[in-house]
Amino acid sequence: MNTETLRPASKTMRRLMAAGLLLASASLGSRLQAQLSPVKATEVNSGMAKQSSFYCNAKALSPSQRAHHKALTEKLVANRTNIVETVNGFEFQFSPATVSINDLAEWSANESKCCPFFDFHIELEREGKLLCLRLTGPDGIKTFIRAEFGVLSM
Repeated sequence: MNTETLRPASKTMRRLMAAGLLLASASLGSRLQAQLSPVKATEVNSGMAKQSSFYCNAKALSPSQRAHHKALTEKLVANRTNIVETVNGFEFQFSPATVSINDLAEWSANESKCCPFFDFHIELEREGKLLCLRLTGPDGIKTFIRAEFGVLSM
């Protein structure tokens, strides 16, 4: 698996990461519980912040679907065993003993309704002992994933 080398975060990046963590904690719950206006992620480019083109469609799921998706999201976040940064996204790793391939497929199908800009990759590796969900997408997607899914700088 290819990984990028990370540099120490600048002051601006640390502020954006702190804001991202706040956004992530709020969005994992409230974003999926209530119909909100589209969520904008901030991208850092050459030390300057600009708005991203990634928007979540909060109306894509019914209230009952959102509640179920929120519960499944919380399960996935709580049971991640590792996060690997890739060239164009992140890979979230799970033990098949705690998260099933069906959980990842259901989560991906629902998440794609509200966030269609993601590319989803589900893999079962190491003779069935490692389950992986890779989220990738166009340029700027890593900043959005960090904010939405509480991924700290690695």
